[in-house]
Amino acid sequence: MTDQPIELLQHLKSLSGPFPTWDMGQLPERPGKLFLDWLRLAVENEVKEPHAMTISTVDHDGYPDARVLILKNVIDETFYFASSSESRKGQQLKENPHVALTFYWPSLGRQIRIRGIAEDCGDEAGANDFRKRSAGARAVAMTGHQSEVLDSEEVLDRSIEAQKVKISHDPGVVTPNWRLYAVNAQEVEFWQGDSERKHVRVRYSMQDRQWKILRLWP
Repeated sequence: MTDQPIELLQHLKSLSGPFPTWDMGQLPERPGKLFLDWLRLAVENEVKEPHAMTISTVDHDGYPDARVLILKNVIDETFYFASSSESRKGQQLKENPHVALTFYWPSLGRQIRIRGIAEDCGDEAGANDFRKRSAGARAVAMTGHQSEVLDSEEVLDRSIEAQKVKISHDPGVVTPNWRLYAVNAQEVEFWQGDSERKHVRVRYSMQDRQWKILRLWP
Protein backbone atom coordinates (compact mmCIF):
# COMPACT_ATOMS: atom_id res chain seq x y z
CA MET A 1 0.00 0.00 0.00
CA THR A 2 1.32 3.43 -0.89
CA ASP A 3 0.73 6.79 0.71
CA GLN A 4 0.98 8.59 -2.64
CA PRO A 5 -2.51 9.35 -4.03
CA ILE A 6 -1.40 9.25 -7.66
CA GLU A 7 0.14 5.79 -7.23
CA LEU A 8 -2.96 4.58 -5.43
CA LEU A 9 -5.21 5.83 -8.24
CA GLN A 10 -3.02 4.37 -10.99
CA HIS A 11 -3.58 0.85 -9.62
CA LEU A 12 -7.37 1.13 -9.71
CA LYS A 13 -9.10 -0.52 -12.65
CA SER A 14 -11.93 1.02 -14.63
CA LEU A 15 -14.21 -0.25 -17.40
CA SER A 16 -12.74 -3.75 -17.21
CA GLY A 17 -15.96 -5.42 -18.41
CA PRO A 18 -17.34 -7.62 -19.76
CA PHE A 19 -20.32 -5.42 -20.63
CA PRO A 20 -23.66 -6.15 -22.32
CA THR A 21 -24.03 -5.57 -26.03
CA TRP A 22 -26.14 -2.73 -27.35
CA ASP A 23 -28.08 -3.28 -30.56
CA MET A 24 -27.85 0.09 -32.29
CA GLY A 25 -30.28 -1.05 -34.97
CA GLN A 26 -33.17 -1.14 -32.52
CA LEU A 27 -33.14 2.37 -31.07
CA PRO A 28 -36.61 3.56 -30.01
CA GLU A 29 -37.88 6.89 -31.26
CA ARG A 30 -38.11 8.33 -27.75
CA PRO A 31 -35.49 8.27 -24.96
CA GLY A 32 -37.99 7.39 -22.23
CA LYS A 33 -38.46 3.88 -23.58
CA LEU A 34 -34.72 3.29 -23.89
CA PHE A 35 -34.23 4.53 -20.34
CA LEU A 36 -36.75 2.00 -19.02
CA ASP A 37 -35.12 -0.79 -21.05
CA TRP A 38 -31.75 0.04 -19.53
CA LEU A 39 -33.23 0.38 -16.05
CA ARG A 40 -34.89 -3.04 -16.30
CA LEU A 41 -31.59 -4.58 -17.37
CA ALA A 42 -29.86 -2.93 -14.40
CA VAL A 43 -32.47 -4.38 -12.03
CA GLU A 44 -32.21 -7.83 -13.63
CA ASN A 45 -28.43 -7.73 -13.20
CA GLU A 46 -28.84 -6.73 -9.55
CA VAL A 47 -27.11 -3.39 -9.90
CA LYS A 48 -27.09 -1.88 -6.43
CA GLU A 49 -29.52 1.04 -6.12
CA PRO A 50 -30.02 1.52 -9.87
CA HIS A 51 -32.54 4.26 -9.09
CA ALA A 52 -29.89 6.40 -7.41
CA MET A 53 -28.98 9.44 -9.49
CA THR A 54 -26.82 12.52 -9.20
CA ILE A 55 -28.79 15.74 -9.55
CA SER A 56 -26.83 18.86 -10.40
CA THR A 57 -28.07 22.40 -9.83
CA VAL A 58 -26.49 25.86 -10.02
CA ASP A 59 -26.45 28.52 -7.30
CA HIS A 60 -26.88 32.27 -7.77
CA ASP A 61 -23.10 32.72 -8.12
CA GLY A 62 -22.95 30.22 -10.97
CA TYR A 63 -21.32 27.45 -8.96
CA PRO A 64 -22.65 23.93 -9.66
CA ASP A 65 -23.83 21.66 -6.84
CA ALA A 66 -24.31 17.91 -7.12
CA ARG A 67 -25.74 15.29 -4.80
CA VAL A 68 -27.26 11.80 -5.04
CA LEU A 69 -31.03 11.34 -4.77
CA ILE A 70 -33.52 8.59 -5.56
CA LEU A 71 -35.56 8.55 -8.76
CA LYS A 72 -39.22 8.36 -7.73
CA ASN A 73 -40.93 7.76 -11.08
CA VAL A 74 -40.58 8.03 -14.85
CA ILE A 75 -43.44 8.92 -17.18
CA ASP A 76 -42.40 9.19 -20.81
CA GLU A 77 -39.51 11.69 -20.70
CA THR A 78 -40.36 13.17 -17.30
CA PHE A 79 -38.24 12.12 -14.30
CA TYR A 80 -39.42 12.66 -10.72
CA PHE A 81 -37.56 13.29 -7.46
CA ALA A 82 -38.50 14.76 -4.08
CA SER A 83 -36.84 17.19 -1.70
CA SER A 84 -37.43 19.94 0.80
CA SER A 85 -38.02 23.28 -0.90
CA GLU A 86 -36.06 24.90 1.93
CA SER A 87 -32.92 22.83 1.34
CA ARG A 88 -29.99 24.22 -0.62
CA LYS A 89 -31.11 22.39 -3.75
CA GLY A 90 -34.69 23.57 -3.22
CA GLN A 91 -33.58 27.17 -2.99
CA GLN A 92 -31.41 26.80 -6.07
CA LEU A 93 -34.30 25.29 -8.02
CA LYS A 94 -36.41 28.35 -7.21
CA GLU A 95 -33.80 30.62 -8.78
CA ASN A 96 -32.79 28.35 -11.66
CA PRO A 97 -34.87 25.27 -12.52
CA HIS A 98 -32.36 23.97 -15.09
CA VAL A 99 -30.92 20.68 -13.82
CA ALA A 100 -28.86 17.69 -14.90
CA LEU A 101 -29.45 14.10 -13.80
CA THR A 102 -26.79 11.39 -14.05
CA PHE A 103 -27.11 7.63 -13.64
CA TYR A 104 -24.00 5.42 -13.57
CA TRP A 105 -24.01 1.63 -13.36
CA PRO A 106 -20.35 0.50 -13.24
CA SER A 107 -21.02 -3.24 -13.54
CA LEU A 108 -22.81 -2.62 -16.84
CA GLY A 109 -20.47 0.13 -18.00
CA ARG A 110 -23.48 2.32 -18.62
CA GLN A 111 -24.20 5.97 -17.95
CA ILE A 112 -27.27 8.08 -18.68
CA ARG A 113 -27.13 11.87 -18.68
CA ILE A 114 -30.29 13.96 -18.66
CA ARG A 115 -30.68 17.72 -18.98
CA GLY A 116 -33.99 19.43 -18.41
CA ILE A 117 -36.16 21.79 -16.42
CA ALA A 118 -37.53 20.94 -12.97
CA GLU A 119 -41.10 21.84 -12.08
CA ASP A 120 -42.80 21.74 -8.66
CA CYS A 121 -45.71 19.29 -8.93
CA GLY A 122 -47.79 21.12 -6.29
CA ASP A 123 -49.03 20.66 -2.74
CA GLU A 124 -51.00 17.42 -3.20
CA ALA A 125 -48.21 15.62 -5.03
CA GLY A 126 -45.68 16.68 -2.41
CA ALA A 127 -47.95 15.55 0.43
CA ASN A 128 -48.61 12.18 -1.22
CA ASP A 129 -44.90 11.53 -1.66
CA PHE A 130 -44.19 12.59 1.91
CA ARG A 131 -46.73 10.16 3.37
CA LYS A 132 -45.04 7.26 1.55
CA ARG A 133 -41.78 7.88 3.39
CA SER A 134 -40.84 5.97 6.53
CA ALA A 135 -41.69 7.52 9.89
CA GLY A 136 -38.01 8.16 10.55
CA ALA A 137 -37.48 9.87 7.20
CA ARG A 138 -40.58 12.00 7.74
CA ALA A 139 -39.41 12.98 11.22
CA VAL A 140 -36.04 14.16 9.91
CA ALA A 141 -37.68 16.15 7.10
CA MET A 142 -40.11 17.76 9.55
CA THR A 143 -37.28 19.21 11.63
CA GLY A 144 -37.15 21.83 8.85
CA HIS A 145 -33.43 22.59 9.00
CA GLN A 146 -31.98 20.66 6.06
CA SER A 147 -28.61 22.05 4.90
CA GLU A 148 -28.40 24.44 7.87
CA VAL A 149 -25.47 24.44 10.32
CA LEU A 150 -25.97 21.90 13.15
CA ASP A 151 -25.05 23.12 16.63
CA SER A 152 -24.94 19.70 18.31
CA GLU A 153 -26.04 16.09 17.97
CA GLU A 154 -28.22 16.54 21.05
CA VAL A 155 -30.23 19.30 19.39
CA LEU A 156 -30.74 17.09 16.33
CA ASP A 157 -31.87 14.08 18.38
CA ARG A 158 -34.32 16.16 20.43
CA SER A 159 -35.82 17.67 17.31
CA ILE A 160 -36.24 14.29 15.61
CA GLU A 161 -37.86 12.75 18.68
CA ALA A 162 -40.28 15.66 18.94
CA GLN A 163 -41.33 15.12 15.32
CA LYS A 164 -41.75 11.37 15.89
CA VAL A 165 -44.17 12.14 18.71
CA LYS A 166 -46.08 14.50 16.43
CA ILE A 167 -46.30 11.77 13.76
CA SER A 168 -47.51 9.20 16.29
CA HIS A 169 -50.36 11.53 17.28
CA ASP A 170 -51.16 12.45 13.66
CA PRO A 171 -49.88 9.81 11.17
CA GLY A 172 -51.12 11.85 8.22
CA VAL A 173 -49.24 15.02 9.10
CA VAL A 174 -47.10 16.52 6.32
CA THR A 175 -44.66 19.36 6.01
CA PRO A 176 -45.53 21.96 3.34
CA ASN A 177 -41.83 22.25 2.51
CA TRP A 178 -41.71 18.74 1.03
CA ARG A 179 -42.08 18.90 -2.73
CA LEU A 180 -42.19 16.47 -5.62
CA TYR A 181 -40.34 17.76 -8.68
CA ALA A 182 -40.75 16.71 -12.30
CA VAL A 183 -37.78 17.09 -14.63
CA ASN A 184 -38.94 17.45 -18.22
CA ALA A 185 -36.02 16.21 -20.27
CA GLN A 186 -34.72 18.29 -23.16
CA GLU A 187 -31.69 16.14 -23.84
CA VAL A 188 -30.84 12.54 -22.90
CA GLU A 189 -27.52 10.84 -23.61
CA PHE A 190 -26.93 7.09 -23.33
CA TRP A 191 -23.32 6.00 -22.86
CA GLN A 192 -22.10 2.42 -23.16
CA GLY A 193 -18.55 2.05 -21.95
CA ASP A 194 -15.92 -0.08 -23.69
CA SER A 195 -12.76 -1.53 -22.15
CA GLU A 196 -10.76 -0.20 -25.12
CA ARG A 197 -12.43 3.20 -24.70
CA LYS A 198 -14.37 2.91 -27.96
CA HIS A 199 -17.46 4.04 -26.07
CA VAL A 200 -20.85 4.10 -27.75
CA ARG A 201 -22.75 7.35 -27.21
CA VAL A 202 -26.21 8.27 -28.42
CA ARG A 203 -27.88 11.59 -27.70
CA TYR A 204 -31.60 12.29 -27.95
CA SER A 205 -32.18 16.01 -28.39
CA MET A 206 -35.55 17.77 -28.41
CA GLN A 207 -35.70 19.97 -31.50
CA ASP A 208 -38.86 21.58 -32.89
CA ARG A 209 -40.96 19.40 -30.53
CA GLN A 210 -39.45 16.22 -31.92
CA TRP A 211 -36.69 13.94 -30.65
CA LYS A 212 -33.61 13.90 -32.87
CA ILE A 213 -31.19 11.00 -32.43
CA LEU A 214 -27.47 11.73 -32.78
CA ARG A 215 -24.52 9.34 -32.63
CA LEU A 216 -21.54 10.91 -30.86
CA TRP A 217 -17.82 10.25 -30.97
CA PRO A 218 -16.48 8.40 -27.89
